[in-house]
Amino acid sequence: MTRVMKGLMAGCAVMAFAAAAWAQDETIKIGVLHSLSGTMAISETTLKDTVLMLVDQQNAKGGILGKQIEAVVVDPASDWPLFAEKARELISVQGVDAIFGCWTSVSRKSVLPVIEELNGLLFYPVQYEGEESSKNVIYTGAAPNQQAIPAVEYMTEELGVEKWALLGTDYVYPRTTNTILESYLKAQGVAEGDIFVNYTPFGHSDWSKIVADVVALGKDGKKVGVVSTINGDANVGFYKELAAAGVSADDIPVMAFSVGEEELSGLDTANLVGHLAAWNYFETAESDANAAFIAEWKAKMGGTRVTNDPMEATMIGFNAWVAAVEKAGSTDTDAVLDAIVGVEVPNLTGGTAQVLPNHHLTKPVLIGEIRDDGQFDIVSQTEPVAGDAWTDFLPESAVLDADWPGKQCGMWNTTTNSCVQVQSNY
Repeated sequence: MTRVMKGLMAGCAVMAFAAAAWAQDETIKIGVLHSLSGTMAISETTLKDTVLMLVDQQNAKGGILGKQIEAVVVDPASDWPLFAEKARELISVQGVDAIFGCWTSVSRKSVLPVIEELNGLLFYPVQYEGEESSKNVIYTGAAPNQQAIPAVEYMTEELGVEKWALLGTDYVYPRTTNTILESYLKAQGVAEGDIFVNYTPFGHSDWSKIVADVVALGKDGKKVGVVSTINGDANVGFYKELAAAGVSADDIPVMAFSVGEEELSGLDTANLVGHLAAWNYFETAESDANAAFIAEWKAKMGGTRVTNDPMEATMIGFNAWVAAVEKAGSTDTDAVLDAIVGVEVPNLTGGTAQVLPNHHLTKPVLIGEIRDDGQFDIVSQTEPVAGDAWTDFLPESAVLDADWPGKQCGMWNTTTNSCVQVQSNY
């Protein structure tokens, strides 16, 4: 081979590499980190589809900063350590500028060290237990004061519940949420003996004894209510056993924090009518924004696909990210985080959501009753509530705030005016 030909080939190789690098630079990449297989696929696949729809919408508007958005989808397969591996791959190999993902708190906590180490940015779209604050996470789902506490207040005041069965899947979110709820209930005068707590593994299927124990809780005539933090496909067996035991919502109302329209679409809801869920959005919310969102979702995904709360939280997070990137003129994590505090975007219930200094949102609290068509009748709705990273119902947390601007600290002790370096044990 002549020197001329070698030189031409080398030049072509350099040009091809440069062209590939240029082409890659023409898109802005975001990561989609949701389980598409395993026990959590029943809930998370829809959020993957939601992000892809939002990307298509934004690209149709011209993208962002003059570039198209490219979604990089990975499947952590309901395997919590794999979430961390996939997050590292998205940031270090794929070069994404933000990640939209995780459902369970155990998956989020698996990802957290990676996001912080690599200075990535995670938008987390599901209700959670609070007691956490990271500079690198925007929590677009509900904190306990935006779901759990108002739900229990509703059951007490409107349904007359006196005894409580706190049933959850055995991981971080249910355990911490129930710790907060136990403290809250005891502060309201509920006796320790009137609170029954039980945890089951992911995918649990045999609910006969647990349902029998819940029924037995009311043998003294006091009104029993169930607060459910059961996640994933275990809900199918739980509700089937309730129906098999002849338990109606009038007998023992169930208030679910992780069951929405998507989960109910796979169930026979005939015997579940009147049971409850607490979210910040239901498909039945009446607003122009919601009507447009539903129409586009069904047009894209098919008329049988429903919408739900984590989808709205995903939409809010995505639109807040777009607004912050445009405000900052950059996708750099630190620039976006500086710009995103105070950003306000429309929600789907007719109002707006604002990103707070503690990286949580303002959100209304909605209580819905299950209908026989798998939708919810909204029976209660509050004005927007500001999300609180650290609960007021645990003494060690009540003194903390998580306002990042000016402090760069997510655990600021308001009594000592200093930054706490160790996370809460809860």
